[in-house]
Amino acid sequence: MIGKMILANVQRRPTRTVVTVLAVAIEVAMVLLVIGLTMGELRQGAKQTEGVGADVMVQPSDASWFLGITSAPMPASLADAIQKLPHVRAVAPVLVQLNTRGVLSVIYGIAMKSFDAVSGGFVYESGGPLKKPWDILVDDWFAGSHHVKVGDTLHILGHQFHVVGIVYHGKGARLFIPLATAQKVEDATNGASIFYVKCTDPRYTATVIDAIRKALPDHKVLSVQEYMSMLVSNAIPGLQDFVHIMMVISVGIGFLVILLSMYSTITERTREIGILKSLGASKAYIAGLVLAEAAFLVVTGILAGYAVAEAVKGVVTTYFPTIAIQAEPQWYLWVAMLALGGGLIGTFYPAFRAAALDPVDALGYE
Repeated sequence: MIGKMILANVQRRPTRTVVTVLAVAIEVAMVLLVIGLTMGELRQGAKQTEGVGADVMVQPSDASWFLGITSAPMPASLADAIQKLPHVRAVAPVLVQLNTRGVLSVIYGIAMKSFDAVSGGFVYESGGPLKKPWDILVDDWFAGSHHVKVGDTLHILGHQFHVVGIVYHGKGARLFIPLATAQKVEDATNGASIFYVKCTDPRYTATVIDAIRKALPDHKVLSVQEYMSMLVSNAIPGLQDFVHIMMVISVGIGFLVILLSMYSTITERTREIGILKSLGASKAYIAGLVLAEAAFLVVTGILAGYAVAEAVKGVVTTYFPTIAIQAEPQWYLWVAMLALGGGLIGTFYPAFRAAALDPVDALGYE
């Protein structure tokens, strides 16, 4: 009986129903996409760092551990000192730069010989290695999303670069320029943001880390595996707060939308509620009817939100492959619980108001 009444009511007021469902759907999709984008970029960054093939990372003490950007790069010549330590096979100095013009991109300034020694070398889909000062390599995802091919010119960091090669993705960055050119652009003569260190055997990683820390006590030294374990929301300052804020916004939107929707419904259905109460409907029955209708609208909105999120994810993945959106299954459950909780909380007052209506006054309502 309650189910029939709910369906009849939502069908009789299609505009209100559609607006309410859309509002909840947008709320759900927004939270899933924002969290998915944040976590996706973190995990993609971790995979790219792992793809460099190094066992150890060395950074200045003030470096951002996420991007490796620092206001005071290390002398690139420190690579020679690290190279002389026991169990070190190769050291690659890298100057990390951030291109903020157009599409946000991380750029690696590299010395081809040392970077190849650590990473095992690029896999070229077309073109070849860096040879001239204003050459640039781009990975296949960047090339595909920006329609770049070998021979094109890219305006990066305020300069014109000649695309000489397209490489398979996953070597730390999407764009690579000569280390000397990066140092010139950054005005950081002999500077490096990160040293990627390859051990003669991964079993010596801890030994190499201890040796580097003794030789360079004022630097950040950690294994690549340790770095990757840090790329989770709990380890990133402020990110957990950001996720919580998104949750609060989600609950707030659901609360306000359902409150307004159900309050207007109660106002429109005052005479109907009076009839039900005159026929013997209890306060609990009336309140349950209102809560059930709100739950139906919220659940429908949640499912619609899932569909919207997946559709947007598909479009982004297809046309912008460099952007990663990854949301764990538990996030879908959490967002659904938050939306449902916010919706039901917003229904309490309208439900209480409906249950408290006097049947005589309700029947006489115009």
